[in-house]
Amino acid sequence: MNSHVFPRNSKSPPIQVSRGEGAYLIDNAGKAYLNFGDAAVSCLGHGDPHVTRAVKDQMDQIAFAHTGFFTSDPAERLAEKLISLAPGDLDRVYFVSGGSEAMEAALKLARQYFLEIGQPDRQHIVARKQSYHGNTLGALATGGNEWRRAQFAPILMDVRHVSPCYAYRGQHDGETDADYVTRLIDELDAEFQALGPETVMAFVAEPIVGATLGAVPPVGDYFAQVRALCDRYGILLILDEVMCGMGRSGTLFACEKYDVAPDICAIAKGLGGGYQPIGATLCTKAIHDAIEGGSGFFQHGHTYLGHPVACAAGLAVLERLVDEDVLGRVSPAGSYFHDVLTDRLGQHAHVGDIRGAGLFRGVELVADRATKTPFPSDARLHARIKSAAFENGLICYPMGGTIDGKTGDHILLAPPFITTDAQLDQAADILFHSIDSSIAKL
Repeated sequence: MNSHVFPRNSKSPPIQVSRGEGAYLIDNAGKAYLNFGDAAVSCLGHGDPHVTRAVKDQMDQIAFAHTGFFTSDPAERLAEKLISLAPGDLDRVYFVSGGSEAMEAALKLARQYFLEIGQPDRQHIVARKQSYHGNTLGALATGGNEWRRAQFAPILMDVRHVSPCYAYRGQHDGETDADYVTRLIDELDAEFQALGPETVMAFVAEPIVGATLGAVPPVGDYFAQVRALCDRYGILLILDEVMCGMGRSGTLFACEKYDVAPDICAIAKGLGGGYQPIGATLCTKAIHDAIEGGSGFFQHGHTYLGHPVACAAGLAVLERLVDEDVLGRVSPAGSYFHDVLTDRLGQHAHVGDIRGAGLFRGVELVADRATKTPFPSDARLHARIKSAAFENGLICYPMGGTIDGKTGDHILLAPPFITTDAQLDQAADILFHSIDSSIAKL
C-alpha cells in the first residue's frame, strides 16, 4: 500500500492494526500481540464496554464546545472525582490532550504563580538526569535524556539537572539507603544554592522513572526529603505521573506510595486508557487562588482543553479503576509478574536488574553482571529485542541510553490491569527467548 501517513520511522513503517481484544492487539493478517508496551496507556486493555459506551453516549450529546465559552458535565464530574482521590492539597484540574501538554501547562503555571504572588525572580527549573517529561520544547528541555534532547539543544531553554535516584547504578557499594538519599539531597541542595534558592521556581521529577530508565522507583524517604527541601526554600514540587500514575504503580497516584504530595501533578496515558487522548495538570488551591485573586487568567491554552468526549472517557476509566476496583488487581498482579520475571530472568547472565512497582516493570541488560558493564551502544540490543519480541507476539518498550543517554539497554513492561496470570507467564517466556535470540546474534 502506498501510504501518505508520516510514520515515526520512515525506514521501517508499522504494520496495520485491525482490532483489539482485552490484552491483545491484532493485525490485519490476524496475528495477535500481547500489548505490554504502548507507553503504559492501555490500562483497561481493548474493547472495555463501559468506556466505549460512555464515549458513544457523549458523542450523542455534544462532541466539542470551546472552553473559552463552556464547561461540560463530563469535565466537571471528572475533575470532582479526581480531586476527591488526589493526595495532599491538590484542588483544581486543567484538562489537556496528553502528557506533554500537561507538563507544559505545569511549567507555565509554576512561572505564572510566582508572578502573581510578586516573586518574578523565580525562573529556574531543576530536574533530574535521565528523566523524560515530554516532547514539546519546554517539557523536552526539562527532561534529562541527552539522546532525545541533542538535536534540539540549540532551541531548548536552560534547565539544570541533578542525579536521579537510581540505586542500581548510583548507589555505592556499602552505602546505606539513608546515606545514598542524603547524598542525593545534598546534591540537589547544592544546585539550589548555586542558582540562588530565591530564583528557583520548581523541582520536577517522576515518582517512578519510566521510559528513559525503565521503571526505577525511589529509595527510602527520598521524596519526603525532596519535599522538605523544596518547602524550606519555597520551591514548587512538580511530579510527572504521566506514565507511572493512574494506578500503574498500584496506587491511583504513584506519589501516594511514597507519602508525598506535589504542588502540581501531571497525569495522562492511563487517565484515558487509550480510548481518548486526554491529560491533566492538577494544582493546589493556593496556586489557583493566587491567579484567581490576581490577573484571574491563566495565560495558556489549547483548542481541545476539557474536550467533553475525552473527559467522558476519562471518567469512565476512573469508574472502572476505582468504583469497580480494577485498580485492586494491580499490586497482586504486579507482585506475581515480578516473581515470574525473576524466575525466568533473574539468573540470566545478561540481566542486571529487575525493578518497578505494580504493573510497571523494568529489566536492565548488561554484558557482564559482576561489573554491570553495558553492551556496546552500536549493538542496539534494545532495538533487536523489541523486533524479536514483536515477531514472537509481545509488544514491549525497550530503550537504549539507560545510563547516560548513550549507553545501556533496558526493557519497560506495562501490561493492562486486566491481564491474566497466564498472559503474564506468556510474556515472560517470550521475553526470555527474545533476549536470548537477540544476544546470540550480536
